[in-house]
Amino acid sequence: MTAAAADLPPDQLDGLVTVLDLVRWGEARTRPELGRLSGLGRTVITQRVGQLIESGLVEEGSLGPSTGGRAPRQLRFRAEAGAVLVAELGATHISVGITDLAGKLLQHREQPWDIAAGPDSSLRQVEAAFDELRAMPGNPDIWGIGIGVPGPVEMATGRPIAPPIMPGWDGYPVRDRLSAQYGVPVCVDNEVNAMALGEYRAGLGRGVPDLVYLKLGTGIGAGLISGGRPHRGAQGCAGDVGHVAVVDDDAIVCRCGNVGCLEALAGGAALARDATAAATAGRSPMLADRLAEQGKLEAKDVSRAAQHGDPVSVDLLSRSGRLVGTMLATLVNFYNPSLVIIGGGVAASGDMLLAAVRQAVYRRSLPLATRDLRIARSPLDDRAGLMGAGFMVVDELFSASRIGTWITAGTPVGRPELIS
Repeated sequence: MTAAAADLPPDQLDGLVTVLDLVRWGEARTRPELGRLSGLGRTVITQRVGQLIESGLVEEGSLGPSTGGRAPRQLRFRAEAGAVLVAELGATHISVGITDLAGKLLQHREQPWDIAAGPDSSLRQVEAAFDELRAMPGNPDIWGIGIGVPGPVEMATGRPIAPPIMPGWDGYPVRDRLSAQYGVPVCVDNEVNAMALGEYRAGLGRGVPDLVYLKLGTGIGAGLISGGRPHRGAQGCAGDVGHVAVVDDDAIVCRCGNVGCLEALAGGAALARDATAAATAGRSPMLADRLAEQGKLEAKDVSRAAQHGDPVSVDLLSRSGRLVGTMLATLVNFYNPSLVIIGGGVAASGDMLLAAVRQAVYRRSLPLATRDLRIARSPLDDRAGLMGAGFMVVDELFSASRIGTWITAGTPVGRPELIS
């Protein structure tokens, strides 16, 4: 921590963050607007804007509209001042990208990957992709790294803890590895929390303070936004709804070791398993042909067959939707969100599954909880997690507890301990 930063009193830091947030979210574009929206005095506004301009985070532009006196200068957040490397690790893929400081996804790419390959092999793939992105001309300096993984993460340490679909990852120091490798602050979270934040900031959930993002993929999980902030719970595992018991049946054991879990009955792997059983038993010629053609079935094959009228596939998707909706109805009654966004590979199955989810939610939830409730498919699709990972890092860097430790230097590069 620099001496100048240490000498900034808390009230100045709070005012600094308030002004920066209003400018970077586009809510205020001039000093008079900052004064009206923040409640800060003119002198304080002038001082804080000056600090932000000096640091390179804000710049003055053209004259804005006059309200009777001299026309004010427009203020602009310099999103290009830095960038964030982002990654989303799913059960069957790795997505990587780079965002600017406003969360805009500048570049991204995806590759098939099995998370069961373990942390060392998986993170080597991520690092190789990061290095390629860093080497591309025109990309800004990297200020931080955000990464989402498909399992519960202990927020205090940035380590996955007993993740059911991530063998070999339990307790692995993901944050420590990446911060040592790149020398920048690193945020690690459950991928669904990142998706929820991405939708809240840049997708269908923009401006909706209480929402649920439900990912239906190989696994099932929920990310919660409460009062405009991610809700992670005491240890970071809030929203792990895939392991809620939805049936009292010990015939199918979940990867977590329990029976009757939603994920084991309605997730992507469950759809593939049940479709394969139907194909081999001769109950679905369409699925049997697909199995013979490619050697295995996936959830997307069930979706494709359902869209072509295969009754077995229609039943599988409808059952999955009903089970998910039954669980979701409990969450809606308990949490009372105004928006539920559904994403993930299984959610791309089409309107059939979404209709079954909606029907179960509206049938089993309290009338007041569903009076203004919207249930919709994610418009950001596979970009939500990457964008959310970028927002996660930037929000931490620009928080009142951290910005004062690096703003006088103009950059958090070389300060990985800022997020720890």
